[in-house]
Amino acid sequence: MEDPALCANGCGFFGTAANHNYCSKCYKDFLKKEEENSAKEKENVMAKDIAELSLSSDQNTEKKIIADDSSTKKKTERCGKCNKKAGIVGFKCRCGTVFCSIHRLPEKHDCNFDYKAMAREILIKENPLVKADKLVRETK
Repeated sequence: MEDPALCANGCGFFGTAANHNYCSKCYKDFLKKEEENSAKEKENVMAKDIAELSLSSDQNTEKKIIADDSSTKKKTERCGKCNKKAGIVGFKCRCGTVFCSIHRLPEKHDCNFDYKAMAREILIKENPLVKADKLVRETK
């Protein structure tokens, strides 16, 4: 068997080969330093990318900014019957329209969706027609 090696950091504890010959505490510190270094590298790369983007033509960036602003605005959902803001609690009916809590039921907003036809289609799909073979009688 191998003799246990001392920590590569020189702290006096024993290290393992799985931890690059560091003890557990020094290995954690080593991983933190690596993380910080990689984070700094990412920041440097991002800073270079930002600098390159700023050097590009101002017209292109202005168009992109305007396009981004229009896409970030969220369109508020409104009730299809009373035009009241439905917000988070808006109910989407099967007819495809959003309604407030007052008009969420089909009979309250004169829904044109055919629930009976939908139920019939579901029943037809789930319960296929079973037809048995005719029995032949044997006469004696």
